[in-house]
Amino acid sequence: MKKNSTPLDLNGTGYCASFNFRKTARAVTRLYDMALKESGIRSTQFAILVGIAKSQPVSIGKLGDLLVIDGTTLTRSLQLLQKEELIAISNRAAKRQRFLTLTAKGVHTLARAVPAWRKAQEQFVRTVDRTIG
Repeated sequence: MKKNSTPLDLNGTGYCASFNFRKTARAVTRLYDMALKESGIRSTQFAILVGIAKSQPVSIGKLGDLLVIDGTTLTRSLQLLQKEELIAISNRAAKRQRFLTLTAKGVHTLARAVPAWRKAQEQFVRTVDRTIG
């Protein structure tokens, strides 16, 4: 491997907010994914199902705004949830919008996941309280 003739000045990059938030987000996601494993869904799917459940029927665009997820990522996630029969996606309606609702299987899956989520949430809050407090 050829050595770089011009060394990079990376001083201070260890304090990069973006890097550290992403690192923290991955750790938090791992905590919730482990807690939700037995329910058969991941934390990202849990968030989408909760978003739909709280606002259904909800347009795909509104859900994306609510969850701050770009359209491409959301579409991929929704296709998987639809394939697993956890959500229903309507045909295009007025203003070319499509609406999302939970199926009975989606409601059942979410109901099974909520207690595990609550335990993970309590663990997270305790950990943060100890760290900050």
